[in-house]
Amino acid sequence: MMKTKKKMTPSDPAPGKLRPEKKNERAADKTSPSPTRAEKRQTKNSGKPEKRRSILFDGDKIASFLSPAKRSEPVKKGVPEFARQDAVKAKKTPSGRSAVKETPKEQEKSAAVPSGKSKKTSAKAAAGQHPSKSADPEKVTAPVHQRKGVRAAQKKPTAAKNASLPVKEEPRFPTADGKLRIIPLGGIGEIGKNMTAIEYENDIVVIDVGVAFPDEDMLGIDLVIPDVSYLVKNASRVRGILITHGHEDHVGAVAYVLRQLNVPVYGTPLSLGIIKGKLKENPPPQKPDLRTVNAGDTVRLGALSAEFIHVNHSIADACAIAVHTPLGVVYHSGDFKLDVSPMDGNVMDLVRVGELGREGVILLLCESTNAERRGFTPSERSVGSSLERIFTQYEDNRLVIATFSSNVHRVQQIINTSIRHGRKVAVMGRSMVNIIDAAVELGYMDLPDGVLIDVADMKRYKPEQITMITTGSQGEPMSALYRIAFSENEKVKLGANDVVVLSSSAIPGNEKLIGNIINALVHTGVKVVNDSVEAVHVSGHACREELKLLMALTKPKYLMPVHGEYRHLAANKEIGEFMGIPSANIFLSEIGRVLEIDKNGARFAGTVPAGKVLVDGASVGDIGAVVLRDRKNLSEDGVVAVVAAVALREGMILSGPDIVSRGFVYVKEAEKLMENTRKTAQEALARMLERRVSDYAEIKAELRDVVAKFIYRETKRNPMILPIIMDA
Repeated sequence: MMKTKKKMTPSDPAPGKLRPEKKNERAADKTSPSPTRAEKRQTKNSGKPEKRRSILFDGDKIASFLSPAKRSEPVKKGVPEFARQDAVKAKKTPSGRSAVKETPKEQEKSAAVPSGKSKKTSAKAAAGQHPSKSADPEKVTAPVHQRKGVRAAQKKPTAAKNASLPVKEEPRFPTADGKLRIIPLGGIGEIGKNMTAIEYENDIVVIDVGVAFPDEDMLGIDLVIPDVSYLVKNASRVRGILITHGHEDHVGAVAYVLRQLNVPVYGTPLSLGIIKGKLKENPPPQKPDLRTVNAGDTVRLGALSAEFIHVNHSIADACAIAVHTPLGVVYHSGDFKLDVSPMDGNVMDLVRVGELGREGVILLLCESTNAERRGFTPSERSVGSSLERIFTQYEDNRLVIATFSSNVHRVQQIINTSIRHGRKVAVMGRSMVNIIDAAVELGYMDLPDGVLIDVADMKRYKPEQITMITTGSQGEPMSALYRIAFSENEKVKLGANDVVVLSSSAIPGNEKLIGNIINALVHTGVKVVNDSVEAVHVSGHACREELKLLMALTKPKYLMPVHGEYRHLAANKEIGEFMGIPSANIFLSEIGRVLEIDKNGARFAGTVPAGKVLVDGASVGDIGAVVLRDRKNLSEDGVVAVVAAVALREGMILSGPDIVSRGFVYVKEAEKLMENTRKTAQEALARMLERRVSDYAEIKAELRDVVAKFIYRETKRNPMILPIIMDA
């Protein structure tokens, strides 16, 4: 494409020549001093709107936000204080630069020549130069305090001159004579079972009462709950239980604790709605006292008061709790993240958090779950686009989506996406059904009529018209997804036309359980989509930068990381040190270890009874270490029972001994071993009867030892030996 030449007008100069006005400007520039960088920048930006700077990175705005003191004059950004004071004293320079106006007091000071100064020095001062500076106006010299050879005796700016600068106000803490005690009863060095007691003199408040999932060695155990024996012993001083949100690891043990403590329970509407469902299934002996609060409410609890502060989490109605004590505020973060685009539109109340920081947070109990992860946690809203892609990609398949039952925003997004794609929704899992019912009743979810169908009615629709929402994203053995994956559900059978979406991340310790489910699903030809394939899950916990922000706003005197394994707590301690909290003021605690705070400082002060209480069916606390050990032995090596009938008075064996084995060997393939074991037991029993041993305990103990040694010698295994001796 050819370029067209611009037509010249009579006023245009000849090629290579300047216009007259430009030529005059160039000549004028040669006679005038060259502009400084600041002047060039000012000329360049003239006529353009000034760019606004974020308060997070604007030093002056941060200072004015942190301090109530107002500036008497604007502060030039990037100009040190000593340079500003030199500029205040300066007069018009030969270079033509504007001079800063002097105050009357400064004019008097600059006009007077101090005694002991030379005339030469006074002349320099009168000329508007610093005594140590060169007379050349274009020569830039370093500030006084930066040049070598200058004595440290140069006077620093006085307090009067610095009066215009903001002074960072440190929070002032009350100096009450009482002692504040923080007692973690769960959630320290572990995932789940969150429970913390805050005690001041005769008043105790409890924050959360959660459960934990059993470890692999806790065979047959359903749940693990905190040991509340210390609270039961001091029941008359417990003023109430405060609930941060409705997740299992924060409310799951309420029904068990209320059996032993008859105290009020304070929580937001959804949290109490979830608790009501649990109390219907497992009612306490007395009528529970449930008291509804909303974010922003404060309740009085003896000498303490608790303020509920809205935060963002993976469940609606989540709150942090600020416990106001005579020694200052104890801020319990609960589980939170900074979501700037939450599904319900309610952003975390950072304004109130900052106000508490200025009032004085003496202790920050800060969650640590994601303390090892850098950056910020993504918004829950980002999951919606991933769900849309999955529904579009697998429009010809039945979708089975497993997620946390308490994540009502996630469930709502799944339902909304199903509606857009013309699908019906079936819900499986008791906890999922209960929470959806509570959320709909309280207005936290919107379900159009005709969207939900019963699982039994799915056969009336084509597979591509169905979306199933289930529990079991953590591989729980009794969950809906587990039963479906292992063909234990009669109503739902999965095949090659089904797609299972695991909309969750693995809780530490559950990786193996989740892997078992995925293997079972893939083995049947099911397509599995998880967060490694598609962004179908975001965490509800704060990452490192969000934790830093919380610490910056609260400005705590002391820090205790909570809610996490020890590595998470240690990572949170590193964040606290980075934010300027002294290492001596950061406490890595243990379950039952008491942190004591008074006007003289903070320290660990002893322990209280605490630990794990195991729930097995209807039995609470009956299962201990001995039972777990026996179960473990049974699961690993089986059991061998030795059954015999004897006449102790006559010293005779009436029948047996017979050998019964379960989980040890297949008897038909080990008949010789069983026969030799029987003969060994018979000989040992005969020797004891010959010695006239009449104590059943002694007979059983010796028979157990003899049989165990023989079996180990033959098989190198240690099954449980169970002697059964009957006296005829």
